[in-house]
Amino acid sequence: MAAPANHPIKSLEKTARIIDVLKRRRSAQLREIADELDLNKSTVHNHLATLREHEYVVKSGDEYRLSLQFLHIGGVLRNEVDLYDAAKAKLDQLAEETGALVTLATHERGLGVVLYRAKGEDAVEIDTHVGSQLTLHNSGLGKAILAHLPRERVEEIVADRGLPATTENSITDEDELYAELDRIAEQGYAFDDEENWRGLRCVAAPILTDDGVVKGAISLSVPKSQLASDAERRTYVDDIKNTANLIELRITYS
Repeated sequence: MAAPANHPIKSLEKTARIIDVLKRRRSAQLREIADELDLNKSTVHNHLATLREHEYVVKSGDEYRLSLQFLHIGGVLRNEVDLYDAAKAKLDQLAEETGALVTLATHERGLGVVLYRAKGEDAVEIDTHVGSQLTLHNSGLGKAILAHLPRERVEEIVADRGLPATTENSITDEDELYAELDRIAEQGYAFDDEENWRGLRCVAAPILTDDGVVKGAISLSVPKSQLASDAERRTYVDDIKNTANLIELRITYS
């Protein structure tokens, strides 16, 4: 998490909290927002009115929700990320060839951030979308990223974000995590065995610059029955590593 501001602006803090409520609840009435944040209704109304004036919030009946202005901002930001531009076509191709769900993520503030998803004909449906933020320790994507960050940075992330369990297979022990990251760094790919979603297995590979800086990772996700044999695992590992290498080359030479 970011360090606390030395001189926080209280009105902006309230606005940020209101946005967080609307993001989590999708929509809410004025009274509901005020009750949740323990603020008086007039204060919340003033903030909502300002957000509506600048087209960041829309109102339908008595319900307020975030506007698609945030989607526009996200699209602008994503298009500024060279990783997305370099990877999109290759991920579409991999998804078509395998029929699987292929995901691209980068990292920021100790979290993974989904930049793109490509869905093959037999792709599984999971609760992620462009902009989703993921903890790094319990997914193939995240572990591929962590394995190529400096150990000091990994320790900071663990101290800040913790090691919460999302399934019974999630890694929640620091020593186990560091041993896993060492294996991933050596072999060049990460394996996720139902660590974030039950019934789902993933193979992931990092996207590295010439000097070894990790820009993000890509993953291929399938039902666990499709990744049960060594032969299937080797095939998917080869697919994801080859695609990652092509993306790295495009970043280097574009």
